[in-house]
Amino acid sequence: MNTPLYGLVLAGGRSTRMRQDKAGLAYHGRSQLERAAELLAPLVERTFVSVRADQRDDPVRAHFEQIVDQHAGLGPAAGILAAQARHPEAAWLVLACDLPFLDAGTLETLKRVRDAAAGRLATAYRSAHDRLPEPLCAIWEPASREPLKGFVAGGRSCPRKFLIQTPGVELIELPDPRALDNVNTPEEYGAAMSSIASQDAPTVKPVRIQYYALLREQARRSDERLDTEAATPRELYEQLRTRHGFTLPTEMLRVAVNGEFGDWSQPLSAGDEIVFIPPVAGG
Repeated sequence: MNTPLYGLVLAGGRSTRMRQDKAGLAYHGRSQLERAAELLAPLVERTFVSVRADQRDDPVRAHFEQIVDQHAGLGPAAGILAAQARHPEAAWLVLACDLPFLDAGTLETLKRVRDAAAGRLATAYRSAHDRLPEPLCAIWEPASREPLKGFVAGGRSCPRKFLIQTPGVELIELPDPRALDNVNTPEEYGAAMSSIASQDAPTVKPVRIQYYALLREQARRSDERLDTEAATPRELYEQLRTRHGFTLPTEMLRVAVNGEFGDWSQPLSAGDEIVFIPPVAGG
């Protein structure tokens, strides 16, 4: 297909039932919005975030390329229509930001089916719960723009009902029945976090750490081998602060992993060699 495929993360909701911004809730070590955008990035040419006008400068959303809703009170349909108006030539992989169990494979399957089917208005999953279309993990083709505008002009705004009532929609089965479960309340968030924690249980990995200057004095050694559950250099250093009584904060250190300067949040693997580098005195 020559039609460009863009990504749209819907992050313009008011999160009334959650009582805090769902886009900023952390799963898998980063916000829901960041994770959704990361999942989309390999599959689309550009990724946008759908926002209300009063959310443009919100810190969670500000560093993303945005598309601002043009109509109030339409829910997700406002985001889809605004995206289609901004780039009517593009197809849109539309994704809700509150899907903590979504994985890359689910999106790859959706795109693969869409690429093989010509002449559709949209490609969407069937819900694993009620068998109805899931409009907020779906690919909306340019041809869906005018029918959706007419649907909304007729006083209707539910994207799911649009997909139910409109011919030319390809519906497919979910590879993972739980992938599109969303989280709308604090209770659901707590349950989701417990489930994710059990899935992402830390694994013990052997690493080697080297110490210099003040850290070597405080650890009373120049290096050590350690089995750790730490996922990142930052987590490892906090573990070592407790173990050896280190007094330097991370802001005063640099970290190198396997001979290259790295980031405090990069993932650690078994066999990594980590060096925490303190400031060098002298002039």
